[in-house]
Amino acid sequence: MSRKILLIVAFVFFAATTMAQPAVVSASNQTIRQNLSGTDKDDTVNWDFYCTKGRKSGQWTTIPVPSNWEFQGFGGYNYGHDKVKNDEEGLYKHQFKLGTNAQHKRVFIVFEGVMTDAEVKINGQLAGPIHQGAFYRFKYDITALVKNGDNLLEVKVSKMSADASVNRAERNGDFWIFGGIYRPVYLEIVPESYIDRVAIDAKANGQIRLDVFDKNTAANQIIQAEVQTLKGVRVGEPFTIKPKGDSTTLRAQIKNIATWNPEQPNLYNLVVAIKVGNKVIHQITQRFGFRTVELRKGDGIYVNDKKVIFKGVCHHSEWPESGRTLSKAIDLLDIKQIKEMNMNAVRMSHYPPDQSFLDVCDSLGLFVLDEITGWQAKYDNNVGRKLVKEMMVRDVNHPSIVLWDNGNEGGFNRDLDKDYPLYDPQKRAVIHPWERFNNTDTKHYPVYNYVVNSNLYGKDIFFPTEFMHGLYDGGHGAGLDDFWNLMLSNPHNAGGFLWVYADGAIVRTDKNNILDADGNHVPDGIVGPHREKEASFYTIKEIWSPVYISNSALPQNFDGKLNIENRYLYTNLNNCSFSWKLVSFASPQNKATAPTINAAGKVKAYNLAPGESGFLKLQLPATWKNSDALLLTVNDAASNEIVNRSWAIANPQSVAVKLLKGASSTASTVKEENGQIEVTCDAINYYFDTATGYLKKVKGASGDISLSDGPVLAGANVQLKEIRRSTSGNSQIIEPVYSDANFKVKWTFTPGKPVQLQYGYLPRGNADFYGITFNYPEQNITGMKWLGNGPYRVWKNRLKGGTLNVWQKDYNNTITGESWIYPEFKGYHANLYWATIQNKEHPFTVYTEDENIYLQMLKPAKPVSAPNDNTIPPFPEGNIGFMTAIPAIGTKFNPATDMGPQSQRNVQLNITPVSGTLWFDFK
Repeated sequence: MSRKILLIVAFVFFAATTMAQPAVVSASNQTIRQNLSGTDKDDTVNWDFYCTKGRKSGQWTTIPVPSNWEFQGFGGYNYGHDKVKNDEEGLYKHQFKLGTNAQHKRVFIVFEGVMTDAEVKINGQLAGPIHQGAFYRFKYDITALVKNGDNLLEVKVSKMSADASVNRAERNGDFWIFGGIYRPVYLEIVPESYIDRVAIDAKANGQIRLDVFDKNTAANQIIQAEVQTLKGVRVGEPFTIKPKGDSTTLRAQIKNIATWNPEQPNLYNLVVAIKVGNKVIHQITQRFGFRTVELRKGDGIYVNDKKVIFKGVCHHSEWPESGRTLSKAIDLLDIKQIKEMNMNAVRMSHYPPDQSFLDVCDSLGLFVLDEITGWQAKYDNNVGRKLVKEMMVRDVNHPSIVLWDNGNEGGFNRDLDKDYPLYDPQKRAVIHPWERFNNTDTKHYPVYNYVVNSNLYGKDIFFPTEFMHGLYDGGHGAGLDDFWNLMLSNPHNAGGFLWVYADGAIVRTDKNNILDADGNHVPDGIVGPHREKEASFYTIKEIWSPVYISNSALPQNFDGKLNIENRYLYTNLNNCSFSWKLVSFASPQNKATAPTINAAGKVKAYNLAPGESGFLKLQLPATWKNSDALLLTVNDAASNEIVNRSWAIANPQSVAVKLLKGASSTASTVKEENGQIEVTCDAINYYFDTATGYLKKVKGASGDISLSDGPVLAGANVQLKEIRRSTSGNSQIIEPVYSDANFKVKWTFTPGKPVQLQYGYLPRGNADFYGITFNYPEQNITGMKWLGNGPYRVWKNRLKGGTLNVWQKDYNNTITGESWIYPEFKGYHANLYWATIQNKEHPFTVYTEDENIYLQMLKPAKPVSAPNDNTIPPFPEGNIGFMTAIPAIGTKFNPATDMGPQSQRNVQLNITPVSGTLWFDFK
C-alpha cells in the first residue's frame, strides 16, 4: 500500500472517530466536592471546638464533625417544649486548603444542617448572613474570601436562635432539641459559567420540563439535557436551548419510559450541561423518576392515574447514640423495616430528613410527605420564606415526594402556602397536617366514630397524618384492623400515617449513658430506639399486606381454596410467589421447637390485577388433615416476605389426646387433716385449702411446685360452700362447690395420667376478661415454652400477626417503651394448646382441650411515666390464667372503648355458659 493511501485511510479514520466522540467530560467541568467534615456519624473529622456553657465548657478542645455536641459530652440536653432553655453556643474552627483544581473557579461552602443559628466566617470575614433554622441546607459563595494555601473556617453555632419564631417553631416542638453542626460540611467548586441547580417535572406520559438555574452563561453557549438509565444508556435524544439568563426552561417528550411508583421505583439520570460547540463547560447529573401526582377534589390522591392509599408512618431522624447525626446505613435499616411492614409511605416529622433518606425512598420505593418545621407554632414570614425555599431547592427532584406539609398541628404560616409552587414545577399539593385544608381532612388521632362520620358525611379526601398513637404497647396495631376496614370503605379514603416509627429514647451521656425517653414523650414507636421490633410490627404487616387473605380459620370442608385480594396499587400478583407447608408440631418433651414438615408445595403464578379478588388454590395431598397446621408464605418478586400466615388443622383437644399418654401406676389416695385435703397420685402430693377449695401447692419427688390459689374465677368474688370428694374406679375426684352455682370445678386424679381440671362458669355481663387463674411465684419463673400463636403477646384488639408454632421465651420484665427486650414475656398469649412453665423448682406443663384460650403469663408492670390508664389494660388477680376473653388496649389520647368494635369490653352472648378442660402434668 502506498504512503498516499495510508495517509488517506488514517485521515478518514481520524475524522470518523472524532465525529463519533461524545463531548469530553472531565473533573474540570464537573462540580468538585471537597469535604471539610466527615460524611456521617461513622465518618467524622475533628475540628477545634469551644462550648460556652454546660458540660466541658470554657476550654478549647476538639469535637467530631458532624455531630450533636450533647453526645460528645458538651452543653446540656433538653427535650422540646423548651422546658430547659439551654442556650450554649459552640465555637468551631477548622483549617483547610483549596486544591489546585479550584483555581479560576467559583467556591461555595455548603452546610447540610446546623442546629440552630450559624455565623460563618472565612479567614475572619463573614461568609454571609447568619443562617437560622436547624433542619435545612444552606450555602455561601466564598470565592472572594478563600485563598491559595491555608484557610480558616470559623463557625459560631447558637443552640437557641436569635429569631423568636424559630424558637417557637423548633424548640417548642415535641421532639429532642440538640445543638451543633450535625450534618456534613463541604466545598462545591464549579466553573465560572455553571449550573446552580435544576428543578424537574417528569410526567408519567414521558413529558419532561426542566428548569435550569444557570449562572454567568454567555451568548455562544447552549444548555443540553439528556435522559439516561442509571447505567448510562441514553433514553431518547438530547434536547437543547440557548440560556435565558439565571433561569432557563427546557421541554421534551421521552418515549418508552418506565414510570416511578413505590412498587416499581424506576429511576433515571438527567445529565445537564452548559456547552460551547462540543466542549462541556459544566455538567451535572440529577437522578429523577417519571410520575404524575394529582389531588382530585372530592375524590382522592392519584399517582400515575392510580388512586393511592397511604399505608404510612411518621418518622423522626434520630439514633440513640448520635441524635440527629445519622448514616446511610441507618436510613437503609429504617426504610427496609418500614417496607417490611408492607407500608408504602412515610411522613417526615417534623422537619426535612437527611438527603440520603430521601435518596433511599426514591430507590426502594416509598411515598413521602416532606415537612417544614412548625410544631403548633409557625415561622414568621421573613425566616419562613427562606426556609421553604431551602427545603424545596434541595428536595424538589425526589420522585418519592408527593405532598408538601406546611407545618404541623396549627404551626401553619398560611402566607407561605403560595411559596411552594414558586420552586416546584410539578405543583404538588400543600397540606396542613391535622387540619381540613386544600380539600383534605388530615385529622390527628380520630376516634372510630369520627371515621364513621367521615364516611357518612365527609367530602374531603380523608387521610389522618397521625393516628393510632403508639404509647408503650398501645395504638399502632391495636385497633388498626377495625380502623382500616372502615377507612377502606370511605369513597374519599387516602389511607393514613401511624404515629410513630421508632421510640425516641437517646443515650444520656450526662446520666451514665441511660436510655432516656423523657417520660412518656417518646416511648411510642412500632420499633425500639435501636429498631427492636414490637408486636405491632407484625400486626401491621398482616393487616397492610398487599396480598390480603381473609380466611381466619379453615372450614371443615376445606378444599384448598383461600380467599385472596390484591391490595397492591400497581402490581399484578403474578409477580409474587406462594409456598405452603403442612406441618406437625413438636411436643413439650422435644428440645427443638421447629415443626416437622410433612408436605410442601408452590402455587403457579397467580394472575390477579390490583384491586381484584379471587381464590388461591392450594394443591394439598389427600392426607392433609393428618397434619397439625397449614403454613403459607407469600414473597414479592425480590423474594421479600410479604406475609406469613398459619391455620390450625388439629384442634387443642386432638393435640392433647395425642400427647397425653402415660403408664399405669399405683392407686391414688386422699386424706384430710389440718385444714387441707391431700391427694396422692403417682408419688405426687396435691394440697387443697378446705376454706377456699383452691389448690395450695404440689409436692413431687424433687420438692415443692408452688402453683397455688386456684382455680379462681377471674374478676368474681365467690364463697366456698363445701368440697365434695368421690372416687371413680381408681380415680380420686375433688369438687369444690361455690356460692355461684354456675362456677363449677372438678379435679380428677387418675394414676398414669396428668391431673384433669374441668371447669365451667357463666360470663358476667360486660367485663374486661373471662377465665380462671392461679398463682405462681414470679421470682421462680425462668421461661416458658408453648404451642400457640406467638411469639408476641396480644390484646383483644391486636390478635393478628402471630404465627401458630412452638415457641420458647425466657423470662424478662420488659416494660414496652421503657426497656427494650422483645418479645415481652408477660401478658396474654393467644390460641393456647399447651404451655410448659419453666421455673427454678420443677417445670410443669398445662394442656387445654379448648379452642381460643389465652394464656395469661404474669402481669406487666405499669410504666413509670404512664399519663393515664389508656395503655394499661387490666389483669385478673392471679398471675397465671386461662382466659376465654381478654381486654383491649387504647392509645395515648384515647381509651380502648373509643377505638372500634374489637376494642370494646367483652359482652356475654345470650347466657352462654363456658366450659373447659385443662390437664396438668407435674411429672
